[in-house]
Amino acid sequence: MSELKNDLYLRALLRQPTERTPIWMMRQAGRYLPEYREVRAQAGDFMALCKNAELACEVTLQPLRRFKLDAAILFSDILTIPDAMGLGLYFETGEGPKFERPLRDVAAIEQLGIPDPEQELRYVMDAVRTIRRELNGQVPLIGFSGSPWTLATYMVEGGSTKNFSEVKKLMFSEPQAMHLLLDKLADSVISYLNAQIAAGAQAVMIFDTWGGVLSPRDYREFSLKYMHKIVAGLTREADGRQVPVTLFTKNGGAWLPAMAETGCDALGVDWTMDLGTARQLVQDKVALQGNMDPSVLYAPPARIEEEVATILASYGHGHGHVFNLGHGIHPGVDPEHALAFIEAVHKLSPAYHQ
Repeated sequence: MSELKNDLYLRALLRQPTERTPIWMMRQAGRYLPEYREVRAQAGDFMALCKNAELACEVTLQPLRRFKLDAAILFSDILTIPDAMGLGLYFETGEGPKFERPLRDVAAIEQLGIPDPEQELRYVMDAVRTIRRELNGQVPLIGFSGSPWTLATYMVEGGSTKNFSEVKKLMFSEPQAMHLLLDKLADSVISYLNAQIAAGAQAVMIFDTWGGVLSPRDYREFSLKYMHKIVAGLTREADGRQVPVTLFTKNGGAWLPAMAETGCDALGVDWTMDLGTARQLVQDKVALQGNMDPSVLYAPPARIEEEVATILASYGHGHGHVFNLGHGIHPGVDPEHALAFIEAVHKLSPAYHQ
């Protein structure tokens, strides 16, 4: 593998000294870029794009051609594992992901197998290998997965939901069935992320999109416990380097101290939590990633720079901060505003690393 020319992101995740704060954006390869929309149209549909290694590589690299970002993230979807488990994933225009066969009983859960990442999920590993080769050491490649709780939410609900009634019904009325599902998903995520690392991912991230809909007790039992299991099962070194692990629970600010105890290297923070407060809560045990509200990118560049300055000041001096949005970039954002955001971080962050 080629030597890494820019390892700021990996160093920041391991709380090592950096000259400035590294930056990447959640969903940086996405619909806000006209070049992405062209490739997406060429692919035919979203999953066809995910399953074509060359096209997935192309859209992964697009934001790096436009912007001076410090990491690339694999172009894929969090629902690849449930799809490989045979639930029949499809996407309805304007409605998001849906499953033909949602899980509604213990028998269906018992029948689920653990997908082989080099068989049923081979297309993801091929994409990782292709992207890593084409990056040629420019920046590190991030692999990722959904968290067991988040994956279970989609699998039981059959798609997106506002009130989480089916998954919570299963959780409260048949907790053993829920734990069986979460355990299978944790085992699947471990093998999936380890296969991504073997294929070339240099850091991994677990997205717990729906952890924030749980009570504190249920979060620990049904979400955090399984992320803890995953962290313990991951390959933490490859190519002679540490492979950092980031956990991100949306609306999970209250649980940052508990998350920091899992053995992960970094925590994602959304915009509902002050970054300085988050740093105090985790006592610098882990690095922090975040946490600008993506909607700030609708504002004029001067306002974007002001927000960047506020967040940098909130985190304060020292290392261990990866600048990012608190969630994915919105499709309607002007790419020039994304550029202003990235340039503001480049301009203002070195002062915090002297």
